[in-house]
Amino acid sequence: MKDPSNRFTKAERSWILYYWANSAHTTVIVAAILPIYFAAVAGGQGVNGDIWWGYGTSLATFAAALLAPLLGSIGDYQGMKKRLFTIFLGIALFATLLIALVDDWRLMLVGYVLSYFSYTVTNLFYDSFLTDVTTPDRMDRVSTYGYGFGYIGGSTIPFIVAIAMIQLHGSIGITNSMAVKLSILLTVAWWFLFSLPMIRNVHQVHFDPKPAHVMQNSFSRIARTFLGIMSRRAMFLFMLAYFFYIDGVNTVIHMATSYGAVLGLDTTGMILALLVTQLVAFPFAILFGRLARVVGAVRMISIAIAVYTVICLLGFYMGHSLETPQGQYIEGFRNHIQAKAAIVGVARFESEASQQAFTQMVDDTVTRSVGPLSSNKRADLFADRLDERGAEARPAFADRNEGDAFDKALEAVRADASAYLADTARAAPLDRAVAFSTTLFWILAALVGTCQGGIQALSRSFFGKLVPPEKSNEYFGFFDIFGKFAAVLGPALYGVIAGLTGRSSYGILSVIALFLIGGVFMFLGRKDMVEAERRGREQPA
Repeated sequence: MKDPSNRFTKAERSWILYYWANSAHTTVIVAAILPIYFAAVAGGQGVNGDIWWGYGTSLATFAAALLAPLLGSIGDYQGMKKRLFTIFLGIALFATLLIALVDDWRLMLVGYVLSYFSYTVTNLFYDSFLTDVTTPDRMDRVSTYGYGFGYIGGSTIPFIVAIAMIQLHGSIGITNSMAVKLSILLTVAWWFLFSLPMIRNVHQVHFDPKPAHVMQNSFSRIARTFLGIMSRRAMFLFMLAYFFYIDGVNTVIHMATSYGAVLGLDTTGMILALLVTQLVAFPFAILFGRLARVVGAVRMISIAIAVYTVICLLGFYMGHSLETPQGQYIEGFRNHIQAKAAIVGVARFESEASQQAFTQMVDDTVTRSVGPLSSNKRADLFADRLDERGAEARPAFADRNEGDAFDKALEAVRADASAYLADTARAAPLDRAVAFSTTLFWILAALVGTCQGGIQALSRSFFGKLVPPEKSNEYFGFFDIFGKFAAVLGPALYGVIAGLTGRSSYGILSVIALFLIGGVFMFLGRKDMVEAERRGREQPA
């Protein structure tokens, strides 16, 4: 029955508010604050933090994806969904709190893995509660409001406060480390406080009776659910489409700043641009929900796929237009600095081996500085890189009693490089390309915001319309595992293509294939999906 007042019920409001609550974890713990802090702490303890962070993220994601169908199946039994949601929420809050209370990188990593794993599992139960809090005709609206308020709330307010504390820590009398810890505590408090309405007001309405042997029956149900997905043409084709297009969406999210950094775009500017994405995503997620009521979720998802295809094309153009002047500038600089290093090497070192080692060290520094050479601070950045590389290489020269010669040679190259990089006339074509690409990055950030929340929210609500409500957790377990494993293909495809071609822009271009394949499956199942959406649920074939 449609609600003529069109007002949200208490259960719907409480469900929506939970995304406002847990989005703080995404921005502060997963994406922005903690990764940088963890890398600094681990580095100070002699460990490559980025590598262990990657291991921890992969472990948490993989474990959650493997357990999703089983936990989903157990959650469909009477009284289990709310209980499991609350248990894993408690683990997630405690583990996140642990991160702020320790200084050893290993304990921080344990806290992060438990936190991210439990956060991911609670999202499984949260998504499946959609069938309990609302009706099929209201799912699109409720789901998109959930994403919308998550973007405007948890993704912005705690993040802005955290950034302010970190940037102003000296002015307010605390250390940078304490500012990060307070940001984590703020995240825990925010998450807990705004989760209370979900815990109090959202209940499992649809369920199966709890059997005597829960685990044995759960494994049997998983097999039946998989066969049920296969037997429903609309659901099966949608899951295939979802696997590919959501992988494209995740790739754009995860690779945007890495792509921009390789191109030499300003890091602070990119972070601010991504904040614009969150702000734009709020109204557009809600707009997507309203438009879905008029033209249907299937059509709006297809439109979002088309927009993402355009985004990838523009992203390719952004990088391709910058890579040519960047390559020309770097090649000119490399030739110049290699010649200077060779001259200095011959003048300062007696052995040919030392001359070659010095020239190679300088060339390696140029290679490592591809992105920074696109910056208007290129002279200072390259000098810093050269000093870092010099500190690594100097002991070998000192062992040959050439330490003083190395210092003088390094100083001569640094001075010559600084003069070359400070020549604004020579760098003018590159600087114009960087300015153009920076502007385009901001435009793309806003364009992503128009579709990011909408395509995620409508995918969730459309799937919720197709599943039997008493088995929603079980079906959402498979929905979750498709989304998690889909996060692997896109970044790998980007890396392989970029590596083979030597151009990051071609890596972005390759992501279009994911959206095209997803679009093809949406087209193939369009009639069945529209009919299933109209009926509210699809019957087995």
